Amino acid sequence: MPDQPPEETTDPAARAAPPPSRQGPWRRLARMGRPRATKANAFAAILAILLGFAIVTQVHQTQTEGLESLRQEELVGLLDDVTQRSDKLDQELAQLRRTKERLSRGQGDRAAVEAARERLHSLQVLTGAVAAKGPGIRMTISDPQRRVTAPVVLDAVEELRDAGAEAIQIGPVRVVASTWFGSSGRELQVDGVTVDPPYDVLVIGDPHTLAAAMDIPGGVSETVRQLGAQVSIEQSTSVVIDALHTTSPPRYARPVPSASPSTS
Repeated sequence: MPDQPPEETTDPAARAAPPPSRQGPWRRLARMGRPRATKANAFAAILAILLGFAIVTQVHQTQTEGLESLRQEELVGLLDDVTQRSDKLDQELAQLRRTKERLSRGQGDRAAVEAARERLHSLQVLTGAVAAKGPGIRMTISDPQRRVTAPVVLDAVEELRDAGAEAIQIGPVRVVASTWFGSSGRELQVDGVTVDPPYDVLVIGDPHTLAAAMDIPGGVSETVRQLGAQVSIEQSTSVVIDALHTTSPPRYARPVPSASPSTS
């Protein structure tokens, strides 16, 4: 029986209907997920581009600044500070090597006694048990309105220590590791002793490095001047610190006994 041609429909709606789609479900899903070119999407894209450009610019600026933003005198002071610290470390290393050589050459007892004496002298200076003399600076803070607070003085002591200060005296008080700073009303107290202005700060260390540490931008000197006080720094080849600190025995801390050497 010969094939019959398909019957034509007379329904207008059926003739107008499009043929069924041959696209798979994944392709239809991709078409549904494609972003549409709306004003909101375009505005979000512009904001993302601007934000990315700002971040890249900030990172580049942060990387290129640093030493380039410092003035010439600041760079010279920073270089001198690094050089001074490097020389000090080299001297300590040479001294330790000499002590090691004396011990290895059979001069054990004598070298050990000498090293112990040097260590004792260093500890006495650090704990304020003995007077000290050497090069350093004398810093005077004139504060008639008593606006220089204890935190400002503490910041100055920390900056001096970072700059290599080996001994510090504020007024009649020797500053050691346990020294505390406070205030009673508008009076400055150092270790419970009231210190009246002008505040005299004596420091032993490298004079140039100590003075540069006090005069860095945003440092102690600038902070003091912003409070309405005045600060003057005098470098000297001979600074005498004669205030002593009375050491009291610890109440809670006890030394840990050293472990006995193992025998083979």
